[in-house]
Amino acid sequence: MSILNPLIHQLPYLKDSASVFTTIANQAWSIFLDSGFPYSQQGRYDIMACDPVTTLVTNGATTTITTASDISVSLADPFSVLKQHLLKNAFTEDFGLPFNGGALGYFSYDLARRLEKLPIHAQDAEQLPEMAIGIYPWAVVVDHQQQKSWLVGQQINAQEWQRLIKHFSGTPSASETSDVFTVTSAIVANMDQPYYGAAFNKIKAYLKEGDCYQVNLTQRFSASCQGDPWYAYQRLRQQNAAPFSGYLNLPGVQILSSSPERFLKVTAGKVESKPIKGTRPRKSDSTENQAQIDALLSSTKDKAENVMIVDLLRNDISKSCQVGSVKVPVLFAIESYATVHHLVSTVTGQLAEGQYAVDLLRSCFPGGSITGAPKIRAMEIIEEIEPHRRGVYCGAIGYIGFNGNMDTNIAIRTFVHSNKTIRCWAGGGIVNDSVMEEEYQESFDKAEALLQLLRDMTA
Repeated sequence: MSILNPLIHQLPYLKDSASVFTTIANQAWSIFLDSGFPYSQQGRYDIMACDPVTTLVTNGATTTITTASDISVSLADPFSVLKQHLLKNAFTEDFGLPFNGGALGYFSYDLARRLEKLPIHAQDAEQLPEMAIGIYPWAVVVDHQQQKSWLVGQQINAQEWQRLIKHFSGTPSASETSDVFTVTSAIVANMDQPYYGAAFNKIKAYLKEGDCYQVNLTQRFSASCQGDPWYAYQRLRQQNAAPFSGYLNLPGVQILSSSPERFLKVTAGKVESKPIKGTRPRKSDSTENQAQIDALLSSTKDKAENVMIVDLLRNDISKSCQVGSVKVPVLFAIESYATVHHLVSTVTGQLAEGQYAVDLLRSCFPGGSITGAPKIRAMEIIEEIEPHRRGVYCGAIGYIGFNGNMDTNIAIRTFVHSNKTIRCWAGGGIVNDSVMEEEYQESFDKAEALLQLLRDMTA
């Protein structure tokens, strides 16, 4: 572990960080971790960076490590590869900010295949890496609570540091009209209701046999498109603002996420997860809307689903935390978003001696709220019944800093754009007392904001 000299410079504050990110949106490996502010008040920090010094890209058994001067391949556990790159640049100074340089990117749902032996049934239609992570020596960090912006960095020569200061101190220019994004086909689901019903019944049979307690069943929506996905993301963040959003411009793919769900956060060794289980659509009439909230709070089924996942997460988090430190300070809180209300709980803990954020992520991956319980058996069933691999969807997007901090989402309410096709997914947990028609409708309720955006941008 080397001790490095960190850098920091205060920048002009702008309440909408999208205008700042626009200036680097088309740069290689540009990433925007977005609190949703000012359209959402639920988040606090935005993080932006581009041009990483190292990239780690996992395809199957190999992780390709690329720097400016070298390309190498590792067969080691991708989480271990990432941990090595973070530890050799680690330093403790964080300036009171969540991120001081480090890793940004995604861990796809199918990265779990490096952790567990899973069957191979579903079609891998996207052919994307299971992990795509950049190591960034600098980042812009925006604190909307304090209304301050900072450029942070380490191991950057003076000339480059001054160039970055100048770039981010200027007034961003408005994006050009040529950036328009257009949907050019109908939106197609990979399950119609009969297919969904058959899959639902198969899960019910497994539940009855005692194979599992809950299985998450998801359908995928896709459409052809053209234009700049950054334009589409700017529309998405306005119409469906969420605190764990993000835009990732990676080689061959762009990720547009408006996730409401925190997977894992680590701050100075303190761990937090906020699993979502339980959903009701919002209503325009205030009385009807309150009735939806009341129904969710009084739902025995939704609370039972939530508790199952809370227990699963408590077990996963305990693998990396001090004995006795894992708690559930909040159970069944209501969080409201543009189109839905969610039932959200909070699980906390304290990292054990010798455990790092990457170890925690590995021990909890993928998030139990989007698999079911028990996790491995639920994932086996998911692979059997869903037509397509999930890829980035239901994986995690976020950061792990050189300072040991981490914040990642569950990549739900997320678009994946590649090869002039845009895709999104939605689903929910199936338990013994689930009703097929209700669960099928819930998947559309969850996807509504994303589907409406596609309809609005249809040529």
